[in-house]
This record gives sequence, C-alpha cells and structure tokens, in this order.
Amino acid sequence: MKFILALGLLFLSAPNLFSQHTAEAATGASKIKWMSFEEAFALHQTNPKKWLIDVSTEWCGWCKRMDQTTFSDSLIVDHVNANFYAVALDGEFKGDIVIGDRTYSFVAQGQRGYHELPAELMNGKMSYPTIVFLGENLENLSAVPGYKDAPSFYQIVSFFETYHPTKNPITWDDFSRAFVSPYPAPVEIGTN
Repeated sequence: MKFILALGLLFLSAPNLFSQHTAEAATGASKIKWMSFEEAFALHQTNPKKWLIDVSTEWCGWCKRMDQTTFSDSLIVDHVNANFYAVALDGEFKGDIVIGDRTYSFVAQGQRGYHELPAELMNGKMSYPTIVFLGENLENLSAVPGYKDAPSFYQIVSFFETYHPTKNPITWDDFSRAFVSPYPAPVEIGTN
C-alpha cells in the first residue's frame, strides 16, 4: 500500500489535524494517550510498535459512546497505552494531510463528505467508529468497524498485540478459543 511506504517521509501540513476525543475533552475521563499521526510517527522512529487508529466523527453517537465506555475502561486504557500508539483521526477532517509526495484531502459528498486518508486506511468502507490496526512496519493489519464494548475490544486489542502476519499468523478463531478474558462472564437472567 502506497500509504504505508509514504509514511517513511511523513510530513503533516497542519499542526492541529486531530482533535482529542469528545469524552476526554468534555470530562477528562479517558486516559488513553491519543496523539496525531505526526506525534506517533516521531515516536515510532525510535521505538517502533503497533498503532491503533480510532477513526470517528463529531456527529457519531456510537463513537461518543465508545469514548465514554470502552475507551474509559481502565483495563483498555492500560492495555492500549502499553502496547500501541493510539491515534485519533477524524473521518471528515476538512484539511489536507501531506505524507511524502502524496496529499490526502477532504472530498465533499452530499451534505458531508470524507477524508481520503481514513478512506484509504479503511479500504473505502466508511463506517464510524472504525479501529484500524497498523503493524510495527506500518502495514495495515485490519480495520475493525463498529462499536465494541470493553470485553469485546479487550479481546480484539489482545489479538492484534500478538498478531504478526508472518511471525505469528494465528487465526482469530484459534486465538479466540485460547483467549481468557479478564472480565467476568455476563450473568444470564432466565425467566421462570
């Protein structure tokens, strides 16, 4: 993917491209260390590790709910901060993002539109929220769409923490069978 190769020449044209998540800005509840591409890339140069990119929008109710619940869960916060560069990316950012010789721009479409960079990261499937995982070599591992509660998301980030397409090509099914959740099992309420 040209995007991944171009990251080697990363340059962002505007300093304030990515705003903090809504819940963090409003309540201070989230403690995930959200950063911009520029910040993550600078850290990646001296300490390569995987990236977790949260693609959301200002109007997305499920994105806000994920900020308030999943991204505020202490197990999620600790796990993400320890194992990933967490990047917040607005799927409808109106400015340009320049990476190497490529400029990613906003594309107006109807009343809204989309930004080309998240569209490329999400393989054109514009759905919010979507979490994109990049590997240590900045290869796109997967885009995971939709709201996820804390127990489900913990399993997903645990999988991508250990997954490597060539060194550890475990399947999701094999991983899921062996995974032990740190969350208590939900209590089923029966009717009598």
